[in-house]
Amino acid sequence: MSEERKITAVKNMKSGRSLKELALHLGLSPTTVSRVINNSGDAHRISTATQKRVLAAAAEMNYKASPLARGLRSRRSQTIGVMVPEISGGYSASVLSGIEDVLLLSGFFYFVVSHHHRAELLRDYPALLLSRAVEGIIAVDSALDVELPVPIVAVSGHLRIPSILNIELDHTLAARYALEHLHRLGHRRIAFIQGQSFSSDTQVRWQAIVKVAAELGIAIDPSLIIALEGDDPTLEPGRVATHKLLSTGLSFTAIFAFNDLSAMGAIVALREAGLDVPAQVSVVGFDDVMGASTNNPPLTTVRQPLQEMGRAAATALLQRIRDQRADHPPLQATNAILVLPTFVERKSTAPPPS
Repeated sequence: MSEERKITAVKNMKSGRSLKELALHLGLSPTTVSRVINNSGDAHRISTATQKRVLAAAAEMNYKASPLARGLRSRRSQTIGVMVPEISGGYSASVLSGIEDVLLLSGFFYFVVSHHHRAELLRDYPALLLSRAVEGIIAVDSALDVELPVPIVAVSGHLRIPSILNIELDHTLAARYALEHLHRLGHRRIAFIQGQSFSSDTQVRWQAIVKVAAELGIAIDPSLIIALEGDDPTLEPGRVATHKLLSTGLSFTAIFAFNDLSAMGAIVALREAGLDVPAQVSVVGFDDVMGASTNNPPLTTVRQPLQEMGRAAATALLQRIRDQRADHPPLQATNAILVLPTFVERKSTAPPPS
């Protein structure tokens, strides 16, 4: 063999041949070769001798079947897509951890795409994931409101789309835990940091807070309500929001923040203003993300079982994929799985100063 041919052979061995090249080499149709490679030769009455010849040539030529192409044909790619606002934050990372727990045991893979709540990405990502032959999609805190040919499970989605299963927290119970705790300590002037308008949980959580506050006789001062701005997944939005609350000059003895990151940012802002937490102002967070327990002071928070929600989403999606493979009829009504919060009392709350 010439040196040039040796180099070409080595390149082919490294890269692998295509199906068409393999078929041409064997003098067979690509369809016949594909059926043998995909273990359906017997079903199509391809002779044993031909099957052996195909498999031997495939090994010799380092043929690698494309999982994507195979998945597009069979709709069994063993792959799902996951849409998240961003990956670096504690919320999405915790949900992804639960999803991964289930998928690792089931032999499924997943693609993750982050959209930062950009409308064009939320619009385009479903089609992109479908082009990768995903068998289902999990949307985490993502306003996905489209009908797709694959099953969809939403974590904190709240949109009532008949074909989408929602994994949701009991926000009324969560609000009750936090407000009853502050009320019991003696707090009556409570400031509130709301979530951004694009977050799926913002409106639902606020409605729950208003409902529970009315039941407890806690008056909500509109001047002590501030919304987070921007999508920066750090403490900064909470810090900025708290400085705006302080700039009103109005007194308050506690802050109930939309999430733990904004609560930690609130603590930073209060200290910058010379206020002690919790001696002068108590702070309650939401989620119990990694870092809440080691914050200074350790953060009192409503624990949202994010990993459990991720596991529930993945388990439900895999069941729907199995139902679709078995040609079971699709669900006709909106369904939701409700998960329960718990309350974690740490050192960021105390009775108000007398």
